[in-house]
Amino acid sequence: MRVCRGDAPRPRTPISTSHPAGGVRRFPAGCDVDRAEPLHPSCPAAARTAGSTRSTAPKVPGIALHGLDERDAEGRVGCVRNGVAAVLSVLSVLALVGCSTSREAVAIGGDFEFVAPGGRTEIFYDPPESRGAVTGISGESLQRPGATVGLADYAGQVVVLNVWGTWCGPCREEMPDLQFVQDSTRTQGVAVFGIDVRDDAAAARDFLRDRSIGFDSVFDPAGRTLLALNGYPRNVVPSTVVLDRQHRVAAVYLAQIRVAELLPLVQRLAAE
Repeated sequence: MRVCRGDAPRPRTPISTSHPAGGVRRFPAGCDVDRAEPLHPSCPAAARTAGSTRSTAPKVPGIALHGLDERDAEGRVGCVRNGVAAVLSVLSVLALVGCSTSREAVAIGGDFEFVAPGGRTEIFYDPPESRGAVTGISGESLQRPGATVGLADYAGQVVVLNVWGTWCGPCREEMPDLQFVQDSTRTQGVAVFGIDVRDDAAAARDFLRDRSIGFDSVFDPAGRTLLALNGYPRNVVPSTVVLDRQHRVAAVYLAQIRVAELLPLVQRLAAE
């Protein structure tokens, strides 16, 4: 960007400089020839010389063309116009993406589809009609080896779906809080259901028994059950997905939960 010299002395006569292609290019008085482009049009020196350097090249608001011959000016305008067109094209695409994000994140009346939250760790989906449903989460029960457990076992209930592992420090810390939420809201139709990932079954069962954790989990070392949460980041542990009574996604927490936030949420969903 060109800048004025302020109160610095300005030459009163045009000055010349060698052009890389040969010959001499003449610049109007006041131009900053130490730079590759002319002065910004707001510069007094540029304004004074505008009358003596008129060009038949088309004018572009905000673009200084002083000191350029017609061919150079037309080329500069062409580049600017092409650049402006490209920027407008990109902005139009971004606008469309921004407008469509909510519908992509949750297909109304359809299945849930997770979209990158742009740095947020807590995402809420309201009104209820905008929520997408989750189905197909099931697998081997961690609490009852050899049995199968899944979302279908919690029909009509608000479900706190928690992704955890005994190797994860925050997971170990939040387990008693999750148990507290279930104990406090069980009579309201709220259940906690876990997905134990990248874990050892025996170690996980010992962990749950030692801490008196009663809610069940799918034992899923590979995290394959998370594929049912279309696009959900399987590498974010712990994380929690809260489902309403129709098993539509009402909230996503991509971090350790806090009882003070989770408890009123599930109570509100239970009352819907």
